[in-house]
Amino acid sequence: MSRNFFEKLRLISIRDIISLIFIFPIAYLISLFFRRKNKNLILICESEKEARDNGYWLFKYIRKNHPEENVIYVIDLKSPDAHKVKELGECIQYWSLRHWIYYLSAGVNVSTQKAGNPNAAVFNFMEVYLGLKTNKVFLQHGITVSDAKWLYYENTKMRGFICGAEQEYKEIKEKFGYPSGYVQYLGFPRFDNLHNTIVKNNQILVMPTWREWLNLNTKARTNFNEGSIFTESEYFKKWNEFLLNKDLKAFLEVNDLTLIFYPHRNMQNNLQEFQTSSKNIILADWKKYDIQELLKESAFLITDYSSVFMDFAYMRKPVLFYQFDYKKFREGQYEEGYYDYKDGFGKSIDTLDELIIEIEKQYYNNWILEDKYKERIEKFFRIYDSKNSKRVYTFIKEVMREKE
Repeated sequence: MSRNFFEKLRLISIRDIISLIFIFPIAYLISLFFRRKNKNLILICESEKEARDNGYWLFKYIRKNHPEENVIYVIDLKSPDAHKVKELGECIQYWSLRHWIYYLSAGVNVSTQKAGNPNAAVFNFMEVYLGLKTNKVFLQHGITVSDAKWLYYENTKMRGFICGAEQEYKEIKEKFGYPSGYVQYLGFPRFDNLHNTIVKNNQILVMPTWREWLNLNTKARTNFNEGSIFTESEYFKKWNEFLLNKDLKAFLEVNDLTLIFYPHRNMQNNLQEFQTSSKNIILADWKKYDIQELLKESAFLITDYSSVFMDFAYMRKPVLFYQFDYKKFREGQYEEGYYDYKDGFGKSIDTLDELIIEIEKQYYNNWILEDKYKERIEKFFRIYDSKNSKRVYTFIKEVMREKE
């Protein structure tokens, strides 16, 4: 067995073992009968509590344009997003026995997550190492810009990998080891909703991504000695320093600007630790704010490495990258891939002083995207229309026909 296999074994919990021994056999036996009547089932999900990404927009497209399809959305029915999909069609509870049965029975399983199933450990083991075929189509929740080895075919066995950009498609097709035809450049379903948007010229969006070595809710090994206290980390100190900066506060208030600070979902449990003394700065709770709506309505985006900048760039709006820990991020989380921030869609800086200066520059330039960045973006997104969901749906139908 590979080293990767034993690394994954280390992450398996008692609950996973119980699920494998008791729940999986029951669900599998029931699915043998259930799938006879539901071989054309399309099962869609995002993370367990969300319906606001590519999965939601694909589900909405299918329900409105192909109501004859047997399509079901999986979500925690108590989540703040559940009502959105309930209004469109049938939903089932994430992690439930029904979820297990439907996942094993579906003609295709579509998710924005690599797992997108009732138990990541159990199904990764069954699909990757024992050859269980579940026809997984990966929608992604952001364009892959790094060398994400965990998404290589040998680690996923996914039937479809949907790309949102041409260069991304070429990189994954050539490097990630997927069989011919598995990787598809079709555009993201959520891109359908990024045309003809109304922008609030006084709104700045700040969206730093997560740090694997600070994600205290996982068993991931810590690569850096930052301890277990979030507020002692460089990540917290740098972003909190920014939020408390007096020059930033004065600039926002004088110009009547609103800054929305929305850290990655994996860091949202620590949102209450951040501080601000400005009424113009909002610390955004994911339960109350929709990412796509924030991206659509904001005039300017600041991030570090989050792939949300791709959506912003897709809308031809300016982006700034604050990368105070670039080397650490590359060593501890994602290795550098085909995308080079130095030749990317916006300026990269690494000090707070530069960050404040660049915000002011962008404001006085009326948030206009520079021509050099616009040219790069147009080259990157060869497909630029509102037919992304349609193309993905067509591909899903092709995958399902293979199973007949």
